[in-house]
Amino acid sequence: MSARGRFAGATSSPPERTRARSGRALPRHGVGIALLLVQLGPALVLAALWIAMSFASQYFLTSINVSNLLQASAVVAVLAVGQLLVILTGGIDLSAGAAVALATIVGGKFAHGVTDDGVVVVLVMLATGGAVGVLNGVLVEGLRLGSSFVVTLGVLSIATGAGYVISGGGTIVGMPQLVQSIGSDKVGSVPVSTFVVLAVAASALALTLRIAWGRWIYALGGSREAASRAGIPVRLVSLSVFVCSGLAAGVAGVFSAGLTDAGAPAAGFNSELDAISAVVIGGAALTGGRGTVFGALVGALILGTIHNGLNLLSVDTNWEPIVLGGVLIFALGMDRVRERLELRLRLASARGQEE
Repeated sequence: MSARGRFAGATSSPPERTRARSGRALPRHGVGIALLLVQLGPALVLAALWIAMSFASQYFLTSINVSNLLQASAVVAVLAVGQLLVILTGGIDLSAGAAVALATIVGGKFAHGVTDDGVVVVLVMLATGGAVGVLNGVLVEGLRLGSSFVVTLGVLSIATGAGYVISGGGTIVGMPQLVQSIGSDKVGSVPVSTFVVLAVAASALALTLRIAWGRWIYALGGSREAASRAGIPVRLVSLSVFVCSGLAAGVAGVFSAGLTDAGAPAAGFNSELDAISAVVIGGAALTGGRGTVFGALVGALILGTIHNGLNLLSVDTNWEPIVLGGVLIFALGMDRVRERLELRLRLASARGQEE
């Protein structure tokens, strides 16, 4: 054989070699299944938790306990939906928990001092949460005072202080019947608050998937500069997601006030951290551009299941923050692993299509 022939044979890719190389990769349908499993990771974790708890406690899957779990998870779940919208843009809202407390206090004061009409009080509570969101948006995007982390941390302090000033540091007992019904009533074994959470989630899902605003949110999280060059109203979009987060805090305030029949400065304490944890556990990236409403709800249920499970197993409550902190750190680590794995699988899928 000539030198030219030997060279050509060495550099060519006969079918046998191509098949050998592609044989080491996953088949195309295998890549698709693997990608689906990666994306469904949080849901699979939730299912595994429920299976484990059903063996650990005979009371876990009872209708009463599941109903209580859903009711206890409602505040974090609705906050997580609002928080998701902010995180998708690459921001964060640390004031959400304080907005919950302020909404309960303003609602209680309004009910006792102005009118106890349930519809009006609910609207006032939603407006209170929305006002906190507007303040966040104006300070972050309008005045450009700093990062959302720093600004919302300051607003957290302002809202918390305002709650103590308005309430005099005490609890305002007594809420309209409508507020109590939303927070504590059930339809059969399903809490009313669960239906409200599903309605809020459905609205958020429609907004993010069906209109341009939703695409703008993801684009903003992917690259703020690129979004601006594409003609997207970056500041307006960013302001709007803070308003949405504030409105979600108002809804959570209605849940909290209805469940306790009171407005209190301590209502919603640390709930913003639980909501952020739920969003991250649900598969969203804190850097923005990635996350789903379904994942946020699943993350909230995972946290609720952990809380509920620890109570059923009579674990010392002092261990709860340690466990939840560990879960959050684990979720952050798994998010990095999931991101790298998903990238590899997509590259493998692209190579498979080329072949």
